[in-house]
Amino acid sequence: SVIVPVHNSECWLEECLKSVWEQDFEGTMELSVFNDASKDSSAEIIEKWKIKLEDAGVPVIIGRNDSSQPRGVGFAKNQAVIQSSGTYLCFLDSDDVMMPQRVRLQHEAAIQHPNSIIGCQVRREPLESTERYTRWINNLTEEQLLTQVVFTSHGPTVIMPTWFCSREWFFHVGKFDEGGKGIPEDLLFFYKHIQKGGEVFRVNHCLLLYRYHPQAATHSVLEGTIWNHRVRFLEDRVLNSWTSFTIWNAGKQGKKLYRSLSPANRKKVTAFCDVDEKKITKGFYTYEESEERPKPKIPVCHFRDATPPFIICVKLDLTGGAFETNLNTLNLKEGMDYYHFN
Repeated sequence: SVIVPVHNSECWLEECLKSVWEQDFEGTMELSVFNDASKDSSAEIIEKWKIKLEDAGVPVIIGRNDSSQPRGVGFAKNQAVIQSSGTYLCFLDSDDVMMPQRVRLQHEAAIQHPNSIIGCQVRREPLESTERYTRWINNLTEEQLLTQVVFTSHGPTVIMPTWFCSREWFFHVGKFDEGGKGIPEDLLFFYKHIQKGGEVFRVNHCLLLYRYHPQAATHSVLEGTIWNHRVRFLEDRVLNSWTSFTIWNAGKQGKKLYRSLSPANRKKVTAFCDVDEKKITKGFYTYEESEERPKPKIPVCHFRDATPPFIICVKLDLTGGAFETNLNTLNLKEGMDYYHFN
């Protein structure tokens, strides 16, 4: 079942649905669309493609929310899944376009990896938007798909518009959050997926044209909301089992992470490390907002003098390779000696 939530998508929907029609998958396939209170011509476009797809042997199920207010992406995706009947689910956003071999290749991978969310590589449209993000999506190694699983600000290591999984596993994880606008429903689903022992696999082919535009629902989620979810998940998955650690970055991001930690995890921070001579010379960071007396003072040292494990709050792919080179000199293992939280 190809799962497409729709809300005022007339600009892109034509190309999106045409890409379902162009799939070279030879098994049985259906399209399940949920139209979430669109006010534009989305409904007409869906009806037009229903005829074409059904002529080509692809049944189309259409659900709709006819009220004046949309219920949100999580609700629309859940409804599209519930009304569908395929053994596998292929998620497709109404503004994206699938390559003809997407369903075939991800279906093959899903059979091999039953408890996985299967992703793929993408091509960004327009090409020059979010270059760092696109490089990250396409170049993560198999290990990094798991070690960077949701800790970086980029979010899930296989991105939602590329998801493909079994229906059985989807319901085992338990549907998307239906809180509506401002809820990072894909991130929360991905957390549950990992907590239930789910795995992550990426088909190393570019199978999706992934559009970037200002109307995208992604932009309605507040950064603060995502930050708080990420910190709790990091604590839950990593920090709660560590007895002490170093935060790599004595600047704004590192201090922000320190202040966001639970009191128990804050006590485990033995030092901040950095390359900035000024911060290192100062020697420590005082946690001014603390209720404790005396206020906690955390040492700041050079990264070569610091003790692993590290939580690294340095943005990747931004310093012309300088940071990555420094990290490589320490011969550490990602997922054991350090995690990225950038």
